[in-house]
Amino acid sequence: MTTDAKPAVKPAGLRLLAILAHPDDETLGVGGVLAHYATEGVETYLITATRGDRGRFRGVKEGPDHPGPERLAQIREAELLAAASVLGIREVSLLGYGDGRLDEAEPQEAIGRIAALIRRIRPQVIVTFGHDGGYGHPDHIAICQLATAAAVAAADPRHRLETEGDFSPHAVSKLYYMASSTPRWEAYQAAFKKLTSVVDGVERQAQPWPEWMITTVVDTRAEWATVWRAVTCHDSQVAGYQKLKELAPEHHEALWGRQEFYRVYSVVNGSRRLETDLFEGLR
Repeated sequence: MTTDAKPAVKPAGLRLLAILAHPDDETLGVGGVLAHYATEGVETYLITATRGDRGRFRGVKEGPDHPGPERLAQIREAELLAAASVLGIREVSLLGYGDGRLDEAEPQEAIGRIAALIRRIRPQVIVTFGHDGGYGHPDHIAICQLATAAAVAAADPRHRLETEGDFSPHAVSKLYYMASSTPRWEAYQAAFKKLTSVVDGVERQAQPWPEWMITTVVDTRAEWATVWRAVTCHDSQVAGYQKLKELAPEHHEALWGRQEFYRVYSVVNGSRRLETDLFEGLR
């Protein structure tokens, strides 16, 4: 049943919404900007599509040392909430879609749920994965597509959402995709491993973005310690993070010291000049 649209109730102020696929994406993907803007007083929000139930547990994929999908989901949800608290995120919304199966979610239902949250939160800026999914991960690609469609649907007054408490339409001012230049990918692969995803028997791997495609670089060097504390909250995934302690200084700076984005659209600014602030044109 549809409901009559309700007016916006959010107070004046800047709001940033990250729409991502798994627990730990918020920290490893955009932890620096979330912490940076929270420190500035921006309200930060997170939508996480899955609970990470098909992931590894301390490096173990299955067997007696693995707690099983449901228990792992509970563990990772708790870790996500702890990391979000460290990063200063005001609110986390978990959608509960199947880990590794986000591309199988019914599109209109998923887009409607995300659009409803966008209308309620009323962010000026949204960040999500790029169309390449970072390294071809199907869940990352799916959340990019769903988040992009939801940003459009949230602004369309003709789009009635089958949700309780449907708010009035809201147009996001700026949408960004996460991007990574060659130095940043080198830092990631030095910290973790060769980033790959095997899909339908074909190996996909990370491809750096050309420097000229990166529209926005945010300096997050001051947030390094905060991001590292958030990383350690994801204890079930800690086996993959051990190499972080051994990184060379130049890799630490490339990994945590800057966050890179592609500006998909903006209704408040433009040009090819490199941005240093996701809220440029809104302050």
